[in-house]
Amino acid sequence: MEKTDGLSHLISEAESPSGEQRFNQFMQKLGKNPNSKNLDLNNCALSAADVAELASLLPFLQELEEISLSWNGCIGGTLKALTVHLHHVNLLKVLRLNNCRLTAEDVISLAEILPMIPDLEVLDLSINTHIGSSMKAIAQDLKNVPGLKELNLHMCGLKHDSLQGLDAALQHLAELRKLDISCNKEIGGGFKDFTAHLASLKNLEILDLHQCCVTEEDVTVLSQVIPLLSNLQELNLSSNKNIGVSPDPLLGRLRFLPKLKSVAISNCDLSEELFSSLAEAALHLPELEILDLSWNKCVGGNLKLLLGALKLATEIQVLRLSSCNLVTEDLTLLTFLAQDGHLGRLRELDVSYNNNISDEGWLLFCQGLAAFKELSVLDVSLRPSSCRDCGTWFSELLAALPQLPALAELGLQRWLLSESQRKQLESFNQDNKRNIRFDC
Repeated sequence: MEKTDGLSHLISEAESPSGEQRFNQFMQKLGKNPNSKNLDLNNCALSAADVAELASLLPFLQELEEISLSWNGCIGGTLKALTVHLHHVNLLKVLRLNNCRLTAEDVISLAEILPMIPDLEVLDLSINTHIGSSMKAIAQDLKNVPGLKELNLHMCGLKHDSLQGLDAALQHLAELRKLDISCNKEIGGGFKDFTAHLASLKNLEILDLHQCCVTEEDVTVLSQVIPLLSNLQELNLSSNKNIGVSPDPLLGRLRFLPKLKSVAISNCDLSEELFSSLAEAALHLPELEILDLSWNKCVGGNLKLLLGALKLATEIQVLRLSSCNLVTEDLTLLTFLAQDGHLGRLRELDVSYNNNISDEGWLLFCQGLAAFKELSVLDVSLRPSSCRDCGTWFSELLAALPQLPALAELGLQRWLLSESQRKQLESFNQDNKRNIRFDC
């Protein structure tokens, strides 16, 4: 009788699926292709049972280099079930837990495991709004991942003490390339406690501080530190209105960052003086590809201040001037620049929400539109509160479209089109074998 039981046990073990088979079945159940190095379960509506099953599979996934579990709300409160097994995947380089409803306890359990994954290069905890109070714990353990290249803490509920802890961690993160602490409104006023080691990040390429409620005192501190980040390529300061009222020359000092490719300063309430200072600094940014000045009313009537920089910006691909109070003269300037051979690589032009441009201005712009040879996205929409008839420029617009082979999207919201004009747009793609999205 005992022998029979033993034989049954052996048969049962032989028939039980291997770890690899179990992993394949788990991924197939979720409609994903199994990959031994990249576990991508973003937005998979994982259940608590799925998380538990995944945790049991980690010992069989020792080759994993990337784990992405973003946009799975059930991860919140259950992360410890995973972290206790993360030591099995010590080759891990990328961990993304974006918008997982993480709790303070989750962050603490993650901090405890960081020494076990020393090769980590990317840590993304963005849009976990309740972890700010526990960020100090993880900041203390970031010294265990000295090769970290990307740290995303966008919209994490960070507070002043979070910045203090984070600054202490920066001294151990010499390889950091990207730092995103945007949309943390409660850190405004705390940057004096954050910049002691920020300037030491000589490899930093991307710094995102948009919508951080920076104070005038913060601007003073940042104007001293940001120009020292000699390898910076992307800087986002948007939606920080105190930048526009601070007397400190932060924007003017961007001239010391010649590698800048992207500058976003939308909705910063810039004064004409500050805009002029930025325009002068832009003369020293030869690699500039993206410039976002949207929602700064001072640009209207003053775009000529940027003329020299736009002539030199041979790499410029994206220019956003939405809601800038542009006038006819500004739009004419852009048109003449393109016709003179500048802005030749421009792919995206946003001049929406600028209701002060006359029909004559739009007419001249559309007549010269073909000069923007690589344009793929164009937005000329009006403000939400507005409606206006298309003038004679509409026919010029239609005539220019066949000469813009890359154009894929055209924004025309709140322009009142006649029935005939709508039909012309509807038939354009079919007649010209194109696939332009007309947003009317």
